[in-house]
Formats: sequence, C-alpha cells, structure tokens
Amino acid sequence: MTNHLLFFIEGTDIHFPNIGIHLHNIGSKITVFGFDIAFYGMIIALAMMIGYGMAEWTARRTGQNPDYYLDFVIWAIVISVICARAYYVLFNWDAFADRPLSALNPRTGGLAIYGGVIGGVATAYVFSRIKKLQWGLFFDTAIVGLLTGQIIGRWGNFFNREAFGTYTNGLFAMQVDVKEVHSYFNPSTSAQIVENAYAGKQQIIDNIMKIRDNAVVIDGATYISVHPTFLYESVLNLILLIFLLIYTKKKKFDGEIFLLYLFGYGIIRFFIEGLRTDQLLLFHTAIPVSQLLSAILIAASAGAYCILRFVKRKGKNPELVRQ
Repeated sequence: MTNHLLFFIEGTDIHFPNIGIHLHNIGSKITVFGFDIAFYGMIIALAMMIGYGMAEWTARRTGQNPDYYLDFVIWAIVISVICARAYYVLFNWDAFADRPLSALNPRTGGLAIYGGVIGGVATAYVFSRIKKLQWGLFFDTAIVGLLTGQIIGRWGNFFNREAFGTYTNGLFAMQVDVKEVHSYFNPSTSAQIVENAYAGKQQIIDNIMKIRDNAVVIDGATYISVHPTFLYESVLNLILLIFLLIYTKKKKFDGEIFLLYLFGYGIIRFFIEGLRTDQLLLFHTAIPVSQLLSAILIAASAGAYCILRFVKRKGKNPELVRQ
C-alpha cells in the first residue's frame, strides 16, 4: 500500500447510531509522494475558494466590480489566518508557555474562527477605505463569502474529531473512537490528570467525566458519544446564509446584511459554545471567551441595526452606507 502514489491513511469508524449512519475507515489525511496532507487543510482551502466564488457572484449580482474582491481575498486570507492563530494562542497560552515558538507554527493545531472573522472584518474595512468603496455594500458582499466558507470549513473538524460537544445519546449523537480524541476523554486516563488540567473549572471537568462515564465498546474499540457541534454550526450557518441571500433584495440600507450576519452568527455561536468541551476560556476564569464575544456581538449588532433603521425611516442616509 505504501508503494502507491496516493492512498488514504487508515482511519477509524464514526457512528451516528440513532439515525442509522455508520461511516467506516474515516481517515484524517492522505499521503502523496510520502507527504501527509490533512483533510482539514484541504477543506479550509476549498472553503476559501468557494467563499470567494460566492462573494464574486454576489458582487456581479449587485452591479459591483468583482475584481475588487479578488484583490481583497488575497489579503483577507493571510490576515485572517494570522488573526485566527493569534486568537487561539492568546486564550490558550498555557499550552504554549513552555514552548512559545510553537505558537508560530499553525501545523501544531489551533485556529479560532472568531479570530479569523475579526481579521477579515478589519481587512475589509481598511481595504474598502483605501479603494474608496462604499464600505457598507462591500461588507454585505464580503460577508456572504465568509459565511459560505464557514459552512464548508466546519467539516474539517469532523475529520479531525475535534470541536465536538458534551455527552448526548440524542437523535444526532456522534460516536467517535477514543484513539482519535484527546486522552482526557479516554476512560483509561487517570481522572486526576483531568482535574489537574482544569483545576478551578468544575463544569468542564464534569462534562469530560460524563463523556468518559458513558463510553461504550463497539467491536473491541472504545467510543464516546457526543454532540456533533460542527454539524449543528454548519447547518445553522447554511440556514442563515439562505436567509441573507433572500433578504438581500429587501434590505433597507447597505451594511444591513453585515449586521444581520453578526446578530445571527452571534446567536448560533452562543448556543454552540454552550455545548463545546474545548472552549477557550477568558484567561484564568471559567468564562468561555467566544460565548462572551457572541453575547457582545448580539447586543452591539442589534443596537446598531435599530439605530440605522431609525435613521433610515427619518429619510436620512445611515452612516454605514456613506463613503
């Protein structure tokens, strides 16, 4: 097998027992000429390309010059990846304190979507100002591409068996082999190790222990049963995208789609973060930083939306649509 040019690395099974789906030999990478290529990276690359395509399509649909979006996406991808890594490292610094140089290597794992969103939005603002574009319209267009990329990109977590939720035996429960997840979730790992790792964060400890306590053996392998939060977020983002595309023709001002995205994604992510077992915490607290940021986005976008709608009703041009 290793003599072949291209082959799938042997994987493990993933089960969705309550809906009758059983996926066999799911690997996390392929090997080409002896080099490992992770599915996660390929999916992220695909998400970027399709996201750009969606933004370009939206630009043509709304009478804009699509060439601006190609120039923008080149900068946005680079800056968003840097910001996604910085966000992850900042709120997970304990994992890098003893080896700080590893923070510069994203191949060690760790990109946070909120960091990417922040980087992308900041890049969009600077780019639109430099190019003297109507930045409300530019944001409305670019955000459609970003959301499309998020829908696809979340499936990288599926192949990595990461970003899953707490224990469940509900309809969409996902069973994954403990060999593919962090050792904390393996019942054979000492409970003391988990308690030491999350000292002072009892809720996280309780969530992990509940997952371990409900592990099952299937064909000689140990599986944990968890919420497939990657799936929840991908589907909910798809619903949000469909809504935004339909609503685009009815929007009252440029920038409205962007604000609706912030509000909708904030709600989605707040819900998802409440289920996650790998939350990034606000420094030395037990507060999930992405859930806190989601709450802030919900409040801020709702407030801005109401103000701009009020201004529009008064017959004025909302600030968000001005040059």
